[in-house]
Amino acid sequence: MTKHVPIRASACPHDCPSTCALEVEVGADGRIGRVRGAADNSYTAGVICAKVARYAERAHHPDRLTQPLVRTGPKGSGQFAPISWDDALDRIAAAFDAAARRHGPESVWPYFYAGTMGLLMRDGINRLTHAKRYSRFFSSICVNPAWSGYLAGTGRLTGADPREMAASDLVVIWGTNAVSTQVNVMTHAIRARKERGAKIAVVDVYRTPTMEQADIPLLLRPGTDGALACAVMHVLFRDGHADRAYLARYANDAEALEAHLRDRDPIWASAITGLGVDEIEAFAAHVGTTPRSYFRIGYGLSRSRNGAVNMHAVASIPVVSGAWQHEGGGAFHSTSGLYRLRKTLIEGLDLRDPTVRELDQSRIGAILCGDAEALWGGPPVDALLIQNTNPLSVAPDQSAVKRGFAREDLFVAVHEHFLTETARQADIVLPATMFTEHDDLYQAGGHPHLLLGPKLVEPPGECRSNHEVVCALAARLGAEHPGFHLSARAIIDRTLAESGRGSLAELEEARFLDVAPDFATAHFLTGFGHKDKRFRLKVDWPNIAYPAPAKFGPVDDMPSLPDHWAVIEAATEEHPFRLVTAPARNFLNSTFTETPTSAQREGPPSLLIHPDDAAALGLAAGDWVAVENPRGRVLLQARPFEGLRRGVVVSEQIKPNRAHAGGCGINTLTGADPVAPVGGAAFHDNRVRLTKVSAPV
Repeated sequence: MTKHVPIRASACPHDCPSTCALEVEVGADGRIGRVRGAADNSYTAGVICAKVARYAERAHHPDRLTQPLVRTGPKGSGQFAPISWDDALDRIAAAFDAAARRHGPESVWPYFYAGTMGLLMRDGINRLTHAKRYSRFFSSICVNPAWSGYLAGTGRLTGADPREMAASDLVVIWGTNAVSTQVNVMTHAIRARKERGAKIAVVDVYRTPTMEQADIPLLLRPGTDGALACAVMHVLFRDGHADRAYLARYANDAEALEAHLRDRDPIWASAITGLGVDEIEAFAAHVGTTPRSYFRIGYGLSRSRNGAVNMHAVASIPVVSGAWQHEGGGAFHSTSGLYRLRKTLIEGLDLRDPTVRELDQSRIGAILCGDAEALWGGPPVDALLIQNTNPLSVAPDQSAVKRGFAREDLFVAVHEHFLTETARQADIVLPATMFTEHDDLYQAGGHPHLLLGPKLVEPPGECRSNHEVVCALAARLGAEHPGFHLSARAIIDRTLAESGRGSLAELEEARFLDVAPDFATAHFLTGFGHKDKRFRLKVDWPNIAYPAPAKFGPVDDMPSLPDHWAVIEAATEEHPFRLVTAPARNFLNSTFTETPTSAQREGPPSLLIHPDDAAALGLAAGDWVAVENPRGRVLLQARPFEGLRRGVVVSEQIKPNRAHAGGCGINTLTGADPVAPVGGAAFHDNRVRLTKVSAPV
């Protein structure tokens, strides 16, 4: 007789646009078991990625942190001893107060990111920041080039409902490896293929598992997406497929764009992208003759120094074709602009002082090393509280990050699940709850659902939630705000009510709330998000509206019309290869690197290289290769792979630095120079040289 295991509803907390609605087995012993996608959620549709399906392996890992620790050895030694919660919190508060006395409150920097996407557990740390006037946190690593490029055209961070992919006749998956990073995209795209005979086109810089599914694979060189987009629009205008009536009503500067594109034809784009002229012509013809063309635009094409321009250029294609008018047509990047939640109670926004400096997340290395420009001319950062992120693995310019964290005068407190690279550099380590062990509220980026992730089980040992830690520190530091005196559930309930989204009880009963707008609104048929209601084919980049402390990079040089902006870190004679640091299928940034199944499936740190390039360097599978540029040197094992353009290499993992021979992880090679116009890191835009080396001892 099969034993019944209770199933509870939840939501995936991880930094993936899918934000899956979940069903979680909860055993009589209070432990979670199998995790499944919720079948009754119309986007998740019963499907989740393999790494989350085996989440119990992570939640019940024997190396999980379960008690506070204090460092007893040198920084980075991993030598710690147990300490009580009261003692740990007292030490953190004392260190923060001491830093504030020395250099003012801006010398304390609460630093966080997307290890959980729960709105309370991720963003509640800002309440402490604002209450104490600590240095504010400018979020820049992930979305800035993509969102600024998309918003430059649409004016609103929304788009055609992603479930409409199933009603499309051509699904274009551009700049995302959905099979590995957002599997639900494939659910709806493949449904369109099965039910409608739709074609799937995939644009990427190497032959990913997603490209293996494509009817129309388009393998281009990194950072050249804008050139392909221009050539497609050239063909649309040239061959009479541009919807001039739609452009006249919904776009600005169509005539200027058409004139600008006359010499940006497939021959021009072929030389830049590496694609064949026939490939470009055929793809453009598919777009031009398929009204229901749906562009699912990912983040990958934006992780270059010309990323915002690339995003805007690709988003312009369905405007020129008029695909927005049709169900299953148009474009989609993120639903983040749909929710409009009032997060004052969560983040303490009523205490936010814009005169307090805002430090760039991506430049943590320069900041901790005392770079005056990165510090905005202010005091040094002497104390950090880190939640939900692992900058010593994931931040760019790792050599500088390591130097900064090695400072003996820097106090670091880390609230974590495992003894990560960053936690090993901490003075105090606090054990954190996982998503089934606390209450939180989630808004999806890849579909239009607001989801509740309720507490399902008790946390192990002495683990505490982010909200509990922030409130406990606030009490010791004399920080005042109503949010410090409310439970997580009370804050969620009030946030929903103040946002016009009902109550916690209603959301708990429903499990998720579909906030999708009507068809006309989603397709911008009532107008785009700018004041004139038109899509901006021509962009005034220096004056783009975006919440950033400043404009970054060579903003004044950005092309106003879609183009290939040649500011990428192009290959040179000294550094003849272009490196892309792509996501792994079984990891999510540095999360899941600790789980045995994920680690075993990903294997050792490696480098995909074209077989002809490998042969020219004398490299065989498994040989060690030094990958170098002026930022540093990383040792990887060669994996000859035909699904690349020559001169392009790809590393798919963010393994811990200590997993690499030589102790340097892949982000040693990535730059922290901000991407125009509003910052961000160009993780896929690195030139390197390769040298075969002997196996490290």
